[in-house]
Amino acid sequence: MAALPLLNISIPGVLPTPTYQPGTLQLLAMCLLMAAAALSYHLLIGVAGLLSFGHALYFGAGSYGLAIILNNLGLPLLPAMGLTLVVALVLSTLTGMVALRVTGIPFAMVTLAFAQAGSVLVRRNPGGATGGEEGVSPDTAGIPDFLIGVANTRNLYWLSLLTLLVVIVVVTWVQSSRAGHVAAAVRENELRVRVLGLQPYWAKLLIFVVAGVLAAAVGMVFVLLQSGTVPRQVSADFTITLLVMVVLGGVGSKWGAVIGGVLYTLLDQRLSALANSSAVESLPAFLHVPLSEPLFILGTLFVLVVLFMPGGLTGAVRRLRERFTSNPAAKKN
Repeated sequence: MAALPLLNISIPGVLPTPTYQPGTLQLLAMCLLMAAAALSYHLLIGVAGLLSFGHALYFGAGSYGLAIILNNLGLPLLPAMGLTLVVALVLSTLTGMVALRVTGIPFAMVTLAFAQAGSVLVRRNPGGATGGEEGVSPDTAGIPDFLIGVANTRNLYWLSLLTLLVVIVVVTWVQSSRAGHVAAAVRENELRVRVLGLQPYWAKLLIFVVAGVLAAAVGMVFVLLQSGTVPRQVSADFTITLLVMVVLGGVGSKWGAVIGGVLYTLLDQRLSALANSSAVESLPAFLHVPLSEPLFILGTLFVLVVLFMPGGLTGAVRRLRERFTSNPAAKKN
């Protein structure tokens, strides 16, 4: 993956240009960031069993927070990113302490309320800081030159890849930690965890805070890649997109979240190009109308995965592998 910007690889229909060109690097960097964001959401729903509709709030805190700090405080990039992470840590801790007082659907509704409050706030454009519906772009004065401009897209791609690797390492460490094991046990049977004398609330809070900070970190790199951010990145719609990515790859699977994030982003971008192509426009109306709507195709794909692959893509691969290995004839061959 790190060598892709140095190679001349073309995949017609999948990548718009060869891998060394800015257009494809921009698309691949977005795939990596969405995979990292989906992986942070995997900590909530896949590890702790927490269905949150407000995870976009922390992604938006990272993207909007970094842009606002760069625009108003005039800090260099690294101190601005550090301050943004502190803000995200405090925000996720405070909201998590409130939301985790309830469980199940009430928890989902509380997180949704927090996300809606954040969405309303950025759309109101308080003090001209968030840009309202138009979004906000960071001041490039504090951003190093090697991260600015189309000519430096490969550097942004490498930064996105590094971000995904860091998120994978952190998620793996959290899952294998004592708190991760307790959170996984709470997901299966919270009452039994309490009977054993453990504290499920603090384990779930730790998972919630780590997931929020990771989402904010991804949001910071997102605003550098896109040279700005918009209110959708704080809305419940974006959280639902992350949920679809995780379900598509397979709930409970770390690599499923990564695969789902990459696949969904790739399909979302490339189906938009397909919808506007002359091949689709020349089709009969009953085919042209649905195929010209990328969300219709993605929605159909999601329904098919839920119906016929309840464990997502990784679950389907696992079942096929188990079926093959359990077949005596296959073993003999």
